[in-house]
Amino acid sequence: MKKIILSGLLAGVVLLVLSVLGLYATIWLFPGVAAQYYDPAFDAQAGRYMIYYAHPFVVALALSWFWDRFKGVLTGGFLTKGLAFGLTYALIAIFPVMWLIYSAMSVSLAMVATWWLFGLLQGLFAGLVFEKLNP
Repeated sequence: MKKIILSGLLAGVVLLVLSVLGLYATIWLFPGVAAQYYDPAFDAQAGRYMIYYAHPFVVALALSWFWDRFKGVLTGGFLTKGLAFGLTYALIAIFPVMWLIYSAMSVSLAMVATWWLFGLLQGLFAGLVFEKLNP
């Protein structure tokens, strides 16, 4: 249990950094997508910002638990296992949710694609942290 929590918390820090960097990268690389966040549907109230910063830790702890249960199925080296874990997470968890969001909300395909890419990167980075700390 200690390995799950420790690797989950460290992965949470990594994902928080990735989240902030991803935010700035989106603004810089995809300003048209970033402009869509000014839609009233994305009205962020000041009291809810802590949820944004807590999200990487919630995801990382859940993924750490999943890693502990799933790691025996993965084969290969450090990078192969981390990448396979991230891709698995993106396909079974992120893709169906993005499909649902795109079909039910008025968001662009480009925005949903950036969310899916970010989810994939979360899984990849978390998988690499878990492979290093909880092989």
